[in-house]
Amino acid sequence: MKRVLSLATLLMAAATMVAQPRVYDKENTGAQYVLTRFAAPSELPVIKDLPDALQGVSGFGDWERRRNEIGSLIQHYGIGTKPAVEPGQVQAHMEGDSALVVDVTVGGETLTLRSTIHYPHVGRPPYALMIGTDMLALPPQLFEGRPVAFLNFHSAQVNDYKQWGPHHDRGEHAFDRLYPTLTANGAYSEWAWGMSRLIDGLQLLGPEVTKIDTRRIGVSGCSYAGKMALYCGAFDERIALTIAQEPGGGGAAAWRASYELTDNVENLDKTDYHWFLESQRDNFGGDNVYRLPYDQHELCAMVCPRALLLLGNPDFVWLADASMRVSAEAAAKVWQRFGIGDRFGCDIIGGHGHCQLPLSQYAIVQSFIDRYLLY
Repeated sequence: MKRVLSLATLLMAAATMVAQPRVYDKENTGAQYVLTRFAAPSELPVIKDLPDALQGVSGFGDWERRRNEIGSLIQHYGIGTKPAVEPGQVQAHMEGDSALVVDVTVGGETLTLRSTIHYPHVGRPPYALMIGTDMLALPPQLFEGRPVAFLNFHSAQVNDYKQWGPHHDRGEHAFDRLYPTLTANGAYSEWAWGMSRLIDGLQLLGPEVTKIDTRRIGVSGCSYAGKMALYCGAFDERIALTIAQEPGGGGAAAWRASYELTDNVENLDKTDYHWFLESQRDNFGGDNVYRLPYDQHELCAMVCPRALLLLGNPDFVWLADASMRVSAEAAAKVWQRFGIGDRFGCDIIGGHGHCQLPLSQYAIVQSFIDRYLLY
């Protein structure tokens, strides 16, 4: 089992103690910086190297603005709009002792999210919470003896697209009833929206009702759900820890780097376009990938100053972990810039099945859980 890259140990050793926020109480603290004007794709400059995630940033005070510029570009050119909700559009209640129910009403249409909270047998409430994107692929042994609750976010309640089996198409999902002008959206913007509404419900009810500490929420998933976890963590600042397990192309792997690989990997031309805006392929396919005004290292960077751990498996070439390594090295510079390099990690190791976390990665995952959910 060869470890191809482990940035975490290096960054933990190099980090200095800086009092940057670990998490926020709002979904997006810098909404006032959202971009409203965008260049036509054909007018965008060719950028051969990865775009500078820290462009215009002289200190941490500039990051709120820059983070929202990046998020605006990703939504406009890549995944579609993640709409904000208005006060009163979200209601929540508990059914029994553990079933969280969240109703979101927009334009007279209501979408209901239901998830069961599984509480630990140790510790006292309010508990930290790990949310699995469709399922929690991390081994349960990592949570044994730790006061961490978990629940699964069921993405089909928002957008029931699946790679295999029957599913609805664009314009037919539950999300589309609420937002009929956003039917061009990719699934990742809609799934990130649904995750945020689940967290809204937890906040509305409060720890006395849910037994959950909403300042200690993590999200994790593997493969397509690893991408989902990354988008959810990037676009909601209430998530303290994001663990993206084998997310592949369109997740942490840089589109530019994947295009330049000779291997058969998931790149911008070869991915599932139910997940993204179809216009992304039309506008940035082939050599036009160099006109994309961002890349996936900046999606990763949007998690900063909160904690992010990327896990890779080079045995599965399609995942484009060589490109994720390029992204990780570029994204790490953002956390380093603000003196919090220990909050970012990337560990790529083979010798195991897809989404089967090997024993050799247990230590780094447990370290991030203990450090960023149980502090």
